[in-house]
Formats: sequence, structure tokens, C-alpha cells
Amino acid sequence: MQDIYVLMRFAKPYWKSAVTAFVLLTALVFLDLAIPRLIEYIIDVGIANHNQDVVVQTGLIMVGISLASVLVAVGNNLTSIQVGEGVARDLREALFIKIQSLSFADLDRMRTGQLLVRLTSDTAAVQRYFQINLRIGTRAPMMMIGSLILMFTTSQALALQLLPLLLVTGVIIVFFVSRMEPLYRTMQQKLDILNTVLQENVAGARLIKAFVRADAQAQRFLTTNEDFADTSISVMQFMALMMPILTICINIGMVLVIWSGGLSVSRGEMTVGQIIAFTNYLLTTMTPLVMMTMLSNTWASGVASARRVNEVFDMQPTITDRTDAQPLAQTAGRIEFTQVRFVYNLENAEAVLDGIDLMIAPGQTVAILGATGAGKTSLVHLVPRFYDVTAGSVRIDGVDVRDVAHISLLQQIAIVPQETILFSGTVRENISYGAPNASEEAIVAAAHAAQAHDFVTKLPNGYDTHIEERGVNLSGGQKQRIAIARALLTQPRILILDDSTSAVDVETETHIQAALAAMAHQQTTLIVAQRISTVLNADKIIVLDQGRIVAEGTHRELMQQSEIYQEIYASQLGDGVKENGLAGRE
Repeated sequence: MQDIYVLMRFAKPYWKSAVTAFVLLTALVFLDLAIPRLIEYIIDVGIANHNQDVVVQTGLIMVGISLASVLVAVGNNLTSIQVGEGVARDLREALFIKIQSLSFADLDRMRTGQLLVRLTSDTAAVQRYFQINLRIGTRAPMMMIGSLILMFTTSQALALQLLPLLLVTGVIIVFFVSRMEPLYRTMQQKLDILNTVLQENVAGARLIKAFVRADAQAQRFLTTNEDFADTSISVMQFMALMMPILTICINIGMVLVIWSGGLSVSRGEMTVGQIIAFTNYLLTTMTPLVMMTMLSNTWASGVASARRVNEVFDMQPTITDRTDAQPLAQTAGRIEFTQVRFVYNLENAEAVLDGIDLMIAPGQTVAILGATGAGKTSLVHLVPRFYDVTAGSVRIDGVDVRDVAHISLLQQIAIVPQETILFSGTVRENISYGAPNASEEAIVAAAHAAQAHDFVTKLPNGYDTHIEERGVNLSGGQKQRIAIARALLTQPRILILDDSTSAVDVETETHIQAALAAMAHQQTTLIVAQRISTVLNADKIIVLDQGRIVAEGTHRELMQQSEIYQEIYASQLGDGVKENGLAGRE
């Protein structure tokens, strides 16, 4: 329950509506509890004495109370819905903002499917918890307490006889409710896994079809789906046991009331009206217990989901600003790596990068070359501080990136990641994503530099052409060029291209390189590449192997000094590098 209390802060802005809902609910309980007493009065005073006026007048009062109950119930529903929906909206917004604040390392630990379930299913469960409590969850215990009091005022002896039965019923309910919360938490964890598998299959549908793995993936989804279904069935079957048990308790209570009450009436100790009123109060006492058991799944799922939501809120971003962090001034673009060591998981001591010493001068274009897994992307991710170094330091203009405000650092860096990500919207909106107030001329200029303008103007609506989700209506090369234009438009002091021209042809890549070379005085550029043709004209080429720099220099220098570079060159651009003396080839 502590997790629910933590989330109560989201209900504070709606306290007036919550109080109104509670007041209306209290009024509704009093109106409902008045009905059995009025029935007793009709029977004992009106019908027993053949007094038609009492029957009619009391009946009209009961009709009036019923109409008032309807109006009060409607008011309670409206205000409780307002609270529940408001809490859900604010909770989703807070969760979204929290997720956006997490670093790459935090997102590595929590899968996309888990985050989606917390933003949707878990938030909805918390919403139902708040909403139901303001409608039925609070009404049930109030009705039960009020009915117990009126039962004792109607017949203390009969109430004492039923008290053990009521206590046993309460113990049964507590048992079931206490067991449900962990069961629902397990069910939500299974839903996490199911959503992860679903998300992977939807995102990778084309790859699955291309490799003819539809049957295998269908079997994987079937297994996960069955696991979730089996868990859900177990929870529902456990819940289904409560109703028969409580029905038995109610029936036993009714038998005791009729048997014991009937004897009391025959002895003149009670009236028929009192028996009927007592029976109604018994039902009013037991019915809330049944309601509470029916709602126990809502409570249990709400508590379980609140715990899972709080897990996200409790996550502390690994990348945070130091208390004395200062904004990074307009940088010249000098980057220095000093004895950098980096591991993704501290529990696994294997270093992705180790002993990296590198200096990049302002305005230089530096290419990073190496085999898959050499640490190229990891190296460039340290510059915008997507991750913190495990040892050593990364400095920009002599200032450690950990000593500056992170947002001011990111404002001077643009990155085109390996995986091209476009958002649903127009081409113009995607290019201007990092600079939403950019002029049309600036957008077109960035598109020209990225070699995107020509193909964009040939699209049905040019720059106003709508890009579908994940850019599925564009080719890989077109998406990469739009992503490059998006980065260039921000006019960064440091530009990072992480294998961002892999899907374009060599001629287009050459034009892009020429445009970047024309901007060399404006920015420092880091290029991660697999193709050696991408790096030939770089001011400096870094060759990484197993997380270490094994060669550094220009193309000409590396052709003379580095066997690894010569082997890469030979494998991609031709044979006979060593023997034909191609060290000077450009």
C-alpha cells in the first residue's frame, strides 16, 4: 500500500473533486441505509395497524429517497471520473518526462516493452484504483459499518449471534485480497514479456519475412502468450473461489436470521418489521463484503501496478549534472580523450574501450574505423555524455564534460545515429526537429548539403510530404540524408556521424563529404565508418581494435605505417597494396 500512498500526490490537484465525491458518497450511504428502517415502519405501523396513510406517505418518502440517491450517485460518478482521469493523465505525463530524463545506460536496463506497459496498462490500473475507491471502494466499508450499527440497534441479541460469521467472512476476504497483489504483479511481469515480444515482432516484421522466420516467431509469441494466459487463468480461478465461499456465508446468515428471528417473533420479542429490517441490514452488510471481493482484483492490480510505476520514478539517472555544473560556453570544438576506459556493465569488468588517448583539434574531420564491436560507437557516445567514462576523462575545450550542464553540452552537438529514426510528420518537420524555428531557406540549405533536396522535391508534396511511422515510405538512403540534414540544420560545433551514409551510394556520399568539407571551419566532425571510402579524405583516421587505438594518422600515413589499415584498404578497394607500393594512393 505504501506505493499507492506515494502516488497520492497526483490526486492532490483534484482534492476538491475528491472531497465532493466523498461527501456525495457519504450522503448516498445514509440514503441507502434509511430504506430498511422505512420498510420496518411501513410494516409495523402501517400494515400491522391497517393505516393506509402511513403506507402511502412512507412509500412516497422512499420514492423521494430513491430519486435523490440517483442524483447523488450521478454526481459522485462524475466527480470520481474527473479525479481518476486527471490522475491518469498527470501520471502518464510524469512517467513520460521521467523516461525522457533517463540516460542511455538506464534505458539499456529497462526494455521498451516494460516501459510501454507501465505507461499504458499499469497507469490504467492505478486510475481504476483511484476511481473505484471514490465510487464503490469507499462506499462498501461505509455501508458495512453503518449496517452493523443499525443491526445492533434493531436487535442486539440477533446481531451478536451473527458476529462470529461476519468475522469469519472478513478473515476470508483479507486472505484472498492479500494473496492477489503478488499474483497480479506476476501477471503484469508476464505482460511485460508479451509486449516486448510483440514490439520486437512488429518492428522487425520485414526482417522476419525476409528470413522466412514467421513460423518460428509465431511459435515464440504463442509460447509467451500462453504463459501470460496461464498466469491470468490462475489468478482468475483463485478469484473465482471467493464468490461461492461468500455466498455460503450469506446464506448461512439468512438462515440464522430467519430461524432465530422467527423464534423471537413467536415469543413477542421482535416484530415482523424488525426481522425484515434486520434481514435487509444483513444483506447490506454482506453485500459490501461481496462487492469488496469483486473489487479486490482492482485493488490488487492497482497496488501491483503502483509498485511498478514507482520503480520507474525511483530510478535515478546515471547521467546527472553536478551541483556546481556550469553551462558550456560556445565551444571551439577541441575534443580530448585522456586514458579513457569504459565498460557498459560494472559487474562485467570487460572493457569496451581501454587506454584511449586522443586529441581532436577544432574544425578537424576525424574518422573512426574498425571491425564490428571494436568500440567505435561507444567512443563517440562519450562525447555528448550519453554514457560516463569508467576511468579517465573526456574534455571539450579543456573542460571535463562531467563538469558542465548536460543540456548545454547537447545544444552544441548534433549526432546522426546508426539507426535512422524519423517521426511521423512532414519532411520539413523532421528536418527542423532540432531547430523548429528555422527558416525555409535554412531548411533547404541543410537539405542541399545532405544531398536530400533533389529527391525531396520529387516527392508528391515536396517538403510537405507526410512521412509514415518509422519512415517506411522512404528508402534507407533517403532516411539517412534527411537525418543528416536534421543534424546540419542545428549548426553544431561538434557533428557526429555514426555510420550514417551506409545506405547511400558512393557518388552521393562523395557529394555529402564535399559539403561537410566546405563546413569544416564551422564544426569538428567525427565520422564512424565501415567503408574505407568514407574516410579517405579525413584530416585524421583512427583505427580501433578491441577497444584500443592501434593506428592514427592520415590516409597516406596509415598506408605507410599500419598493416591493419592496409589490410582493410586491400579488402575493400583492391589487392596488392603492399607489393604495389600504394602507400601514396589517395
